[in-house]
Amino acid sequence: MKLYDLELSGNCYKVRLFLSLLDIDYELVPVDFMGKQHKSPEFLKLNPLGQIPVLEDGDLVLRDSQAILVYLAKKYGGEDWFPTDAVGIGIVTQWLSTAANEIARGPADARVGTKFGFGIDVIAAQKKAEPILNLIEQHLSQTENQWLALNRPTIADIACFPYIALAPEGGISLENYPAINKWCNQIKKLPNFIEMPGISK
Repeated sequence: MKLYDLELSGNCYKVRLFLSLLDIDYELVPVDFMGKQHKSPEFLKLNPLGQIPVLEDGDLVLRDSQAILVYLAKKYGGEDWFPTDAVGIGIVTQWLSTAANEIARGPADARVGTKFGFGIDVIAAQKKAEPILNLIEQHLSQTENQWLALNRPTIADIACFPYIALAPEGGISLENYPAINKWCNQIKKLPNFIEMPGISK
């Protein structure tokens, strides 16, 4: 198994983290993002969108971090990480969608604009971050919701965690979100948790 990876990418990190939680051996293939390796003809054969991460597992080549989490959970992680019943699938999948939409356009975009200087409206991204962080804070503040879904760690948590934990790098303070901070600390206590730049135990 190979993971085409960028160390500073939260999307790549969520896949590395999940692979570590599952205790799966794999080959890490760093991609030279600044050198535009992700736009090279060789890489575009793996992912025509020119985006990372990309997972190779045998003959399968899979793009998109959320899709990769689903695949790994179904093939290697068992029902604990991604359920098989309709209700459970729906609940977890709504959070995968949140990671790809509200979190991506809010905290993640704010970080990309602030930390890496890409042409993103940081103020707009920070404003978009507020309602989704408030929603997650309210959700996690309920006593029955120790985790985002099904009251146990699932790929919903792995998908949403990185760019929330990295929000301060986008100029978004987490100081007023005690339930989110508690949740982040719970994730950091999972067996085989690994760090990335900006996220430490």
